[in-house]
Amino acid sequence: MTPQELRTALAELKGQRTATFVFQHVLGEHNTLAVTNAMLVPEEADGLIKLTDGQSIFIIDADRVAYIRVGK
Repeated sequence: MTPQELRTALAELKGQRTATFVFQHVLGEHNTLAVTNAMLVPEEADGLIKLTDGQSIFIIDADRVAYIRVGK
């Protein structure tokens, strides 16, 4: 998945859903990340994909995303 494809897929997150990411090529139990009340941070000069839950910012490596589950 390219960074632009990921940004497009996450554009509908408006702080009302949980986005759960599963990453490939990551060993162990730390291959899953759940962001509750996820919101996509507008694109910045660094070009990184960033999500926030209102308290923290999570930087997502688009190349490692195996799949994303968006739910309540």
